Amino acid sequence: MGRHYGMDWLRIGAFGLLIFYHIGLVFVHWAYHAKTAHPMQWVAVPLQAVNAWRLPLLFVVSGYASRAIFTGDKRPGIFTWNRTKRLIPPLLFGVLVIVPVQPWIELSTQHGYGRDFLTFWTGDYFRFGTLDGIVLPTWAHLWFVGYLWFYTAALAMLLTVLPVRVKAAIESGSGRLLSGPMILLVPVALLIANWAWIFPGAPETHGLIDDWPVHRVYFGMFLFGFLLRESDPVWRAIRRWWRWAALAAVGGYAVVASIEIIYLGPYLPSRTTWFWFGVARAVQSWGAIVALIGIADRYWNRDHRLHPMLTEAVFPFYLIHQSIIVLVAGELLGYGLAPVVEFAIILAATVTGCWLFYRIGREIGWLRPLIGLRTRPSRPAAAI
Repeated sequence: MGRHYGMDWLRIGAFGLLIFYHIGLVFVHWAYHAKTAHPMQWVAVPLQAVNAWRLPLLFVVSGYASRAIFTGDKRPGIFTWNRTKRLIPPLLFGVLVIVPVQPWIELSTQHGYGRDFLTFWTGDYFRFGTLDGIVLPTWAHLWFVGYLWFYTAALAMLLTVLPVRVKAAIESGSGRLLSGPMILLVPVALLIANWAWIFPGAPETHGLIDDWPVHRVYFGMFLFGFLLRESDPVWRAIRRWWRWAALAAVGGYAVVASIEIIYLGPYLPSRTTWFWFGVARAVQSWGAIVALIGIADRYWNRDHRLHPMLTEAVFPFYLIHQSIIVLVAGELLGYGLAPVVEFAIILAATVTGCWLFYRIGREIGWLRPLIGLRTRPSRPAAAI
């Protein structure tokens, strides 16, 4: 299978959506590094429209891109090393330089921390412990990059130890299992088991070793994306059933939104409510993922003059966007602005800051690998 431009556009759109989602977290009552002076509970309703599927989709498209990279050289060791070179330097650079402003704003605006940023960065950030309950240092939103590397390493290990015949049987069997309407039923059943039955309401810790309810979902999504790249039966199923998946996603969101409206606040009142919330969320999540892949395949599978630039820019945008959002939101607290004005300022500052970070960083040779770009710009950018 050649390059699927639709999947590239889906990746670009999914990462771009994070900017709006993370800005929304400033205004909702959910916990976040920076908060407006008067959070609004109703903001949770539109955020729930994407909350269930945004991260699973990112791992699907990352698994798909990883398979494309693996196809170029099927030696698991080379595959792991290539991904390590691409993911670990930006992760370390992010933890050391990009992320520290986020816990500083959180401590300063929500915990009464009184030291300036430079003092915090040089004196408190690298304590390898906690400060008023906040773990330092932290990878903050860059947990996604860390998890992606660990999933890549785990997959490479499986590819190394499993005999060729067994790997072929697993791939063939998975394709048959997910063919036809099973593309909807099997993953939804697994998500319901995880979100509604086994771990209802389990929080995401992003701490890697204590995040097993999350790994069960995200690693599975990563593996599905890896399978999708080379599976004709799965592609045929998506092309046949994506419209039904879209209807299921809308129905699932209607239930999720209804529960959110009825129980506006930080917690749902009972295990029964959590169960039905988890069921609806599972239907919404997988329905949206299949529908979006189907739409990308049907309508977006074409090149555009902006495609190379946007494909390259996504990773640097992802690295820097949340730190800009948190810094600007924290600095706006003292001005008493209306929420709509705050939103407009944060959005404009984030888009502008991300663009400058990418455009300036791409011209500095030693900085390119630290912001997720290849050292030789003439080569096509691989997806994260």
